[in-house]
Amino acid sequence: MPDERLERLSHPPIPADSAPTTDRASRMPVGRRVFLGVAALGALGVVIGARVQNRIASSLGTGLGGLFPGGDHFRIYSLNGVYPSISATQYRLEVSGLVERPMTFTLGDLEAMPATKMVRTFQCVTGWRVNDVHWVGVRLSHILETVGVKSGAVALSFESYDGADTESLTLEQARLPDVIVAYSMLGERVTPEHGGPVRLYVAPMYGYKSLKWLSAIRVVDVVEPGFWERNGYPVNGWLDGTTGPTNPDPRLT
Repeated sequence: MPDERLERLSHPPIPADSAPTTDRASRMPVGRRVFLGVAALGALGVVIGARVQNRIASSLGTGLGGLFPGGDHFRIYSLNGVYPSISATQYRLEVSGLVERPMTFTLGDLEAMPATKMVRTFQCVTGWRVNDVHWVGVRLSHILETVGVKSGAVALSFESYDGADTESLTLEQARLPDVIVAYSMLGERVTPEHGGPVRLYVAPMYGYKSLKWLSAIRVVDVVEPGFWERNGYPVNGWLDGTTGPTNPDPRLT
């Protein structure tokens, strides 16, 4: 992996019996109160750093220490213990639902669209983060313009090639300029471990909103909570810890 940064846990943890993971830290369900508390710890972690996290983990155990941020490494995570391997030629993204022109895009189709490049910090709700991640992809808003959104559409529902993970965004959130369908990160094609060949990247929200192995987008008339939301996480997880439907800070976009 470039920069030796491995993604061991790109989403927050849930109970061990329902979410196999390569991370050895103990896992727990996280509801809204814990979410807000962990979000605050994430901000604190910018100050305390990895050294303090290691001391906390040694004193309190990895279950709690893992809630604190630190280091410069992604943490690899998979809901069902597998990383779907889809070749560049096999990849397809189906866009359907309340659209004028349902379409299926190949990776080549996506790469032929106007590219958006950004360098952002990837922040997990549990506190860990990776600075200066280079992303390349196509704005989700451009895909929506291409297929045409019908009247009555309210939200988007996302599906993954892993057959387990799902996510949601309101139509307004999906049209933010830093919400992309990403096919490159860290200077290369998105790898299977990172959710490639194509993944969702929602820059102003915590990592659990950035669905891996993106396979389908459905435009729908009601917000359909994704996997993590059905397991206690807020439907809206903004980087400042707020959980309302709109971005509380325009500087995050």
